[in-house]
Amino acid sequence: MSTSLGAPRAALLSGALLAAVALSACGTASSSAGGGAASSPSTSATPGGPTSAAASASAASSAASSPATAPASVAPPSGGPVPSGFAATSVTFVSPEEGFVLGTAPCAKAPCTSILRTLDRGASWRGLPAPVVPLVDEQAGTAGPGVWGIRFANADDGFVFGTGLWETSDGGEQWASAVSPGGSIESLAVIDGQILALTATCTANGGCGQTDTLVRRPLAGGGWQQVARVTDPGAIATQARVAAVLDGTRVLVTANGGLSTATHAAPCATAGVSAPAAVAVTGPDGLALECAGGAAAGSVGKTVYVSDDLGAHWTRAGSPGSGGDPDGLSAGGAEQLVAGAASGASILYYSGDGGATWSTAFFAGDGGLGFNDLGFTTATDGVVVYGPVLSDNNAEGRPGRLLLTSNGGASWQRVSY
Repeated sequence: MSTSLGAPRAALLSGALLAAVALSACGTASSSAGGGAASSPSTSATPGGPTSAAASASAASSAASSPATAPASVAPPSGGPVPSGFAATSVTFVSPEEGFVLGTAPCAKAPCTSILRTLDRGASWRGLPAPVVPLVDEQAGTAGPGVWGIRFANADDGFVFGTGLWETSDGGEQWASAVSPGGSIESLAVIDGQILALTATCTANGGCGQTDTLVRRPLAGGGWQQVARVTDPGAIATQARVAAVLDGTRVLVTANGGLSTATHAAPCATAGVSAPAAVAVTGPDGLALECAGGAAAGSVGKTVYVSDDLGAHWTRAGSPGSGGDPDGLSAGGAEQLVAGAASGASILYYSGDGGATWSTAFFAGDGGLGFNDLGFTTATDGVVVYGPVLSDNNAEGRPGRLLLTSNGGASWQRVSY
């Protein structure tokens, strides 16, 4: 998951009209109940959670000798019920406890796009309003509006993205159409006070091209600026105020939200034999890179390299299992790495020793439904969407399940909505 750092509250872009925002046709409802309260930022998130308030006593009661006090109460998160049959396509956590999920559910009147919010790490969920735009498959391309991703910078400021960009500054209670950087936004992250986005030209019949444009915009608002043109970038990886993306046989890194960048050659062999497949940030100076090649009958050779100077030098670590095509790489830290794979089955490989040795942490013999938004909020707390939904109303019946880990990726548990 392209996790995001805490940052100042973002104002809605000036001149942006309030988008037509509706409660999901599947049953979400708005509420004025209080939600999470943000606190100081961690490595990749701004913690938040439900606020507690004790019932106040009168001055006379306070002075009395009776020890009786009113019981504490917890304000429930705002929103309505979870729509029946909800399935996820994208997830973002702003603390170990608070997260937002974008997905869809069967509904009577399209679009059926829905957003859920949790304040207790998935123990309970509430439905939130969503931009009135259908959920679509980003790889298929679309001639009209569509969304496929969600990212929050903190408990209040968030974005839904796809063929356009929608923005909230009140925790998802209201959404406004924001100025888009153009094209289709394939990946988005908020880091070091900047929004980073990868945009591509996509068509309904031809899908998306191989070359993307990396752009940035201040979280507080402003125009989009081009950072670089990159080839086959995959998702933006972030952690510890560092962001990294692939650029063909190279890795591009920024430590200041895209204001400046450095590009280094990847250690993979000649393209076509072995080439970069995914990159992860492991710390303020660290990267992990997965090289892959030699595909045959549902298996692909994979090798992980690590760097402690943001890609200037690389050291070979080890190899995840050969089963499955590469499908994401993330890290809780320099020691704990997780690599996704999908082809015939969906697999999460885990390493607890910096990529030297690997084991299978999750396996589903499902024909290769795959993953989305594999990422960590802390060194131990991670999340991924298994079998992400591809279309509004989930006509394909994909599971769109949320998996959480609390031990750095060594094991994963399914979360119920």
